[in-house]
Amino acid sequence: MIFRTPLARARGLGSAKSGTHHWWLQRLTAVALVPLSLWLVASLIVLASADHGTVIAWLSSPVAAVLMSALIVAVFYHGQLGLQVVLEDYVHAQWLKLTGIVLMKLVALLLAAVCLFAVLRIAFGN
Repeated sequence: MIFRTPLARARGLGSAKSGTHHWWLQRLTAVALVPLSLWLVASLIVLASADHGTVIAWLSSPVAAVLMSALIVAVFYHGQLGLQVVLEDYVHAQWLKLTGIVLMKLVALLLAAVCLFAVLRIAFGN
C-alpha cells in the first residue's frame, strides 16, 4: 500500500517550465511560414515555364535570396521543433529519446546548412 497523496505522486511529472517557450517558438515559426510559403508558391508559379538561367537570375537577386534563406531556416527550425515533440511524447526509453532528439537536431542542422550553402552559392555566384 502506498501512502503518498495524489499531489506527491504527481510531483516531477508535470511541466518542466520549458513547454511554453517551445510552444511559442513553434507558433512563431508557423506564422512566419505562411507568408514565406505563399511567396514561394507564387514565385514558382511565375517561374514554372522559365529556363534554368532565369531561375538562377531570380534566386541571385537579394530579395529572393534573403526570403529563400528565411524560408529554409523557418522550415527546418519548425520541423525540428515538431519532431522533438513527437520524440518526447512517444519514445519512452530515456536514452533512445535523448539520442533521437540529438540526431534529429544534427540532421536538421546539416540539411539546413546544405540548403543555405546552395542558396548563398547561387546568390553570390560560383
